[in-house]
Amino acid sequence: MVTLQSKWRFLFMFLGIQLVVMALLSREGYHKRVSYFIRIFRKGDAAGPQLRNRTSAAFSGGDVYANLSHLSKGHSHGDEMPYCPKKSPLIGGPIHVSFPSGLTLAEVQRKNPLVVRGGRYRPPYCEPRHKTAIIIPHRHREHHLKFLLYYLHPFLQRQQLSYGIYVIHQAGNYTFNRAKLMNVGFREAMREEDWDCLFFHDVDLIPEDDRNLYVCDANPKHAAIAMDKFGYKYAADHQVSAAHSEEDSPLCFCSLSPPGFRTRCTLEEVSLGGMYISRPSLKVGRYKMIKHKLDKGNDVNPKRFNMLAKTRQTWKMDGMNTCEYELLSRKYLPLYTNITVNIGTESGLHSPPQKLKAAPKPVEKPAEKPAANSSTKRDKEPPAVK
Repeated sequence: MVTLQSKWRFLFMFLGIQLVVMALLSREGYHKRVSYFIRIFRKGDAAGPQLRNRTSAAFSGGDVYANLSHLSKGHSHGDEMPYCPKKSPLIGGPIHVSFPSGLTLAEVQRKNPLVVRGGRYRPPYCEPRHKTAIIIPHRHREHHLKFLLYYLHPFLQRQQLSYGIYVIHQAGNYTFNRAKLMNVGFREAMREEDWDCLFFHDVDLIPEDDRNLYVCDANPKHAAIAMDKFGYKYAADHQVSAAHSEEDSPLCFCSLSPPGFRTRCTLEEVSLGGMYISRPSLKVGRYKMIKHKLDKGNDVNPKRFNMLAKTRQTWKMDGMNTCEYELLSRKYLPLYTNITVNIGTESGLHSPPQKLKAAPKPVEKPAEKPAANSSTKRDKEPPAVK
């Protein structure tokens, strides 16, 4: 049984604990915390929407043009200028991406006054540390291209890069060969300038974080690793990748690879070259995909798995050193350089002429049966003696 003395002991212990707690809460921080919670409860209706707006803004990102409004044409690059900082002060992190209706290339050009003919840009107030060429394989995707240019130009400017954008357009109606167009873009871009790094970019992927730097590392880079289409989980089958400008780089794409197969082929080639793929974090390597239907002429290659199995035998022979194409035009447009090429078919650049079908033989009518007392019968009779 609990004695009276034990009850008093528990009571004093309880009162002592209360006094200690009250002494701790009586500090200055206690009053601040109490007043803070009182304001929240009193202004719950007013503060709630503001808090939700701030949270939503932080999640969705900011305007990609926000940090560029004060930039203007600076010194000529013939003058000596300091190098740009290793970390650009213009980088802002997450970017809000949407696809407004009515966007035109003229509007994109107006918002990027420092981009010169051919889609070239250099920082106006410092010497860039990196020179990057963007290679975009393209055919019949003008609607997607204008959105990509709308976001990609300010995205790269915030990183203080010297860059150029090349759109490699495949002529004709043969199967779209994205991998071969990448090899074409590599070669044509390097003919114009000694780029440090080349980024191969799908036209329907929009970067959502400018901390995803478009510069080359010691190894080939896979930048687009998380897309909204897949819940921002790791995805290897979509292309925003980078390679150094050396022609012997292992990042030379399988020329017949269909979508998805190309990336796996590249991973195998890089591994065979004794290198590995570097990637940003899932938080930084985020992209939004522009929805579209499957293009005509882009059917899945039925031989893709046989080709993948032969990568170890063909990786040194199928790529830059076997890339044949015919340059049809090169146009320096306000926002990009458009290069149109004929890459031929799987049979080669100039596919063999089709064999002419032999003309159909005329159908011979069956011979008519001779009538009675006909010449056939007369032939059997001996000739008359004169």
